[in-house]
Amino acid sequence: MPLHAKDSIREMIDDDIYASSDLSVCLPKYTFPKVEHESRHVYQAVHDELMLDGNSRQNLATFCQTWVEPEVHKLMDECVDKNMIDKDEYPQTAEIEARCVHMLADLWNSPEAENTLGCSTTGSSEAAMLGGMAMKWRWRERMKAQGKPTDKPNMICGPVQVCWHKFAKYWDIELREIPMEQDRLIMTPEEVIKRCDENTIGVVPTLGVTFTCQYEPVKEVSDALDKFQEETGIDIPIHVDGASGGFLAPFCDPNLEWDFRLPRVKSINASGHKFGLSPLGVGWVLWRTKADLPEDLIFRVNYLGGDMPTFALNFSRPGGQIVVQYYNFLRLGHEGYRRIHQACYETAQAVAQQIAEMGPFEIIYNGLGGIPALSWSLKSGEDHPFTLYDLSDRLRIRGWQVAAYSMPAHREDLVVMRILVRHGVSRDLGEMLVNDMQTCVEYFKRNPVTKPLESAGYCH
Repeated sequence: MPLHAKDSIREMIDDDIYASSDLSVCLPKYTFPKVEHESRHVYQAVHDELMLDGNSRQNLATFCQTWVEPEVHKLMDECVDKNMIDKDEYPQTAEIEARCVHMLADLWNSPEAENTLGCSTTGSSEAAMLGGMAMKWRWRERMKAQGKPTDKPNMICGPVQVCWHKFAKYWDIELREIPMEQDRLIMTPEEVIKRCDENTIGVVPTLGVTFTCQYEPVKEVSDALDKFQEETGIDIPIHVDGASGGFLAPFCDPNLEWDFRLPRVKSINASGHKFGLSPLGVGWVLWRTKADLPEDLIFRVNYLGGDMPTFALNFSRPGGQIVVQYYNFLRLGHEGYRRIHQACYETAQAVAQQIAEMGPFEIIYNGLGGIPALSWSLKSGEDHPFTLYDLSDRLRIRGWQVAAYSMPAHREDLVVMRILVRHGVSRDLGEMLVNDMQTCVEYFKRNPVTKPLESAGYCH
């Protein structure tokens, strides 16, 4: 380049990025830019803006994976251009998806694992809706065959994640959600049977309830439905929402009967990006047999280069998360998943014990009988200088995001805090959180917060 030409581009060559013309003014935020900008300048502006987000590793409110191995980053980068739906163009990615389905069928004790139908999804919410749709379609076919009306379907569940409320509204189904009452915070067989009738498309136990982190009793519910069928002739299937527990119970509680070992369990959904340890954007749904997925829900397209069946709600979506799920299966196996999850359980139990020893808190769930997590409330019948909402807000000063929330219908009086202990939440991190919590408690003793009794953050 001629020397006389360098002055015209000197800013691009050696000026500090923050002295550039691009970053010397505010970049457009709500109107479409008129001109292009230097790539490194725009990258730096966006990068800096993202610093204002919380540190995901300190987000103990999320169920989702926030730490992955370096090899996962490499595979995700190599798959950034792969469209999961284009199975003709990316046949090996499609093959990897199919392998994952069969591996999960084996993991979840399918009676015919090699023939089990299933697919990947963008998350467990989409997977749950596919399982729910199949239940409604099967129920409708059965009612039509009997010459009965099909305009009043209902579904029974315990306290559920919002995806099931969406499903019920989108597909016009009465959601018979079992409310929490006194010390019963999850579904029981007795409460399920009270709500069953011939219009029930299915029962949905949750293996890891969002609010309390407990497993609902799938086998006991199945046994109760067996007896109900003997007495009434009404055959009601089960779909298990294993968003969290589907990747926990097989490794850490293998004798727990919740999966396809129970003939009444017709479908299961799970989240690969939670305790499946994959990056955000992958879920799974499997059906017990081919007959459990109505043919009417399967569509075939050929405009991507080959005849291709599809039964997901979404169409184009990235393939990297599926590839990484397969990597995790090969990399970890039963042994690796068990070791990782067991370490999380032990950390959850240790943190629960330390929080209980602080004094003001009553442990609701301590990491036993559900997912690796813990939850607690303020002790009732005592005066506290703070609410759990105050504590949650105070912890943010140190970067911690710990959820504080009220329970659903009939127990709105109970406010709890919850911590999810995921892969990457080490014992050291747990100790640091406990120390920061203790500091917060001491702060509130010196600086009490006055709140009305109804928002005091404990049962009364």
